[in-house]
Amino acid sequence: MAHLTASFRLSAAERRELEQRMQKQQMKAFFGIFSNLVDHCFMSCIDDFTSKSLNGRESGCITRCVQKQMALSQRLSERFQEHNALQQQQQGSFR
Repeated sequence: MAHLTASFRLSAAERRELEQRMQKQQMKAFFGIFSNLVDHCFMSCIDDFTSKSLNGRESGCITRCVQKQMALSQRLSERFQEHNALQQQQQGSFR
């Protein structure tokens, strides 16, 4: 909570700058995750470079790979949120 109260003391211009920096960092993180997803699924699924199009096996593999990675990402996010909530509860009980 100290972080939140400190941010209220920033001027409007400072808050805008902070928000812009945070948005930039979030976009950077998103593009990094997306790039890793593309690299992983490409390296795992694509092995025939004789055609411009994906064959049936490659297409199915890409679909499964992306679905699996998205489910993993969602589950990790949920666990992270659960962990943070537990830590906040524990910190609250120590005060």
